[in-house]
Amino acid sequence: MNAAVMSLHNKCDDCPIRHRAVCAHCDPQELEELDAIKYYRTFEAGQTIIWSGDKMGFVGSVVSGIATLTQTMEDGRTQMVGLLLPSDFVGRPGRDSAAYNVVATTNIVMCCFRKKPFEELMARTPHIAHRLLEMTLDELDAAREWMLVLGRKTAREKIASLLSIIARRDASLSQTGVTGPMVFDLPLTREAMADYLGLTLETVSRQISALKKDGVIHLEGKRRVTIPDLGRLMEEAGDDSDGGFLV
Repeated sequence: MNAAVMSLHNKCDDCPIRHRAVCAHCDPQELEELDAIKYYRTFEAGQTIIWSGDKMGFVGSVVSGIATLTQTMEDGRTQMVGLLLPSDFVGRPGRDSAAYNVVATTNIVMCCFRKKPFEELMARTPHIAHRLLEMTLDELDAAREWMLVLGRKTAREKIASLLSIIARRDASLSQTGVTGPMVFDLPLTREAMADYLGLTLETVSRQISALKKDGVIHLEGKRRVTIPDLGRLMEEAGDDSDGGFLV
C-alpha cells in the first residue's frame, strides 16, 4: 500500500466509513484490538479480489471504491449478483472459502482483518457481533428488495432504482444528507449496469438518455451524475421515501 493511502486511513477516527462499518459500535479499547489485526490492501479496477471457492485468510470492509459480486456457472456464464459499496463487509466469519467472485470495479482500498483473530475477537466482543448482524440483516432486506426490482420493475424504474441506491449511499458516507442536488461518479459501466439489471446495453443507454432528457438526472461525460431532486428520482424508481435499499 502506498504512503498516501496509509496516511489517509491508518487512524480509525479519521476513517471515512468509521460510523457505518463493522467497527461502528466499537469503543476505544475494541478499536485498539482491531487495529492490532488489521492491514490495508489496494486493488486496481478490474482486478479480482477473491475467486469463488478460494480459501479466505481475511475479512474486511470496503473503505473506498466499488466491487461486484459475481457467480460463474459450469458452462461459463457469469451473473453479477451484488455490489459492494464503501463500508460493506467482505467475507463471512465461520466460512473458510469464498462464495462469490469479488472483482474491483473501480480502484479499491480495503481495511482487512486476519480472519482467525477477527473471529476470536468477534466471539468476545458483542459490539462487533451485533453490528455484523445488523449489516447482515440490512443486506438481506436489500436482496429481497432487489428481487422486486429485477422481477417487477420496468427498465426505467430499474435504472432509477440503481442510481438512487448509489446516490444515497454516497450521501450517507459524506454525511451531507440528501437535501439539494446530489453529485457522484457512476461506478459502473453501461455494460455492467445491463448485466446487473438484466437489461440489454441498448436499453440501459436509452433509459439513461430518457432520464437525462426529462431532467431527472444531469450527466457530465459518461460517469458524472447530478441528481437535482432525489424525491423525483425515487418516484421514477417506484420507491417511497423510505427507499428500502440504503443499507
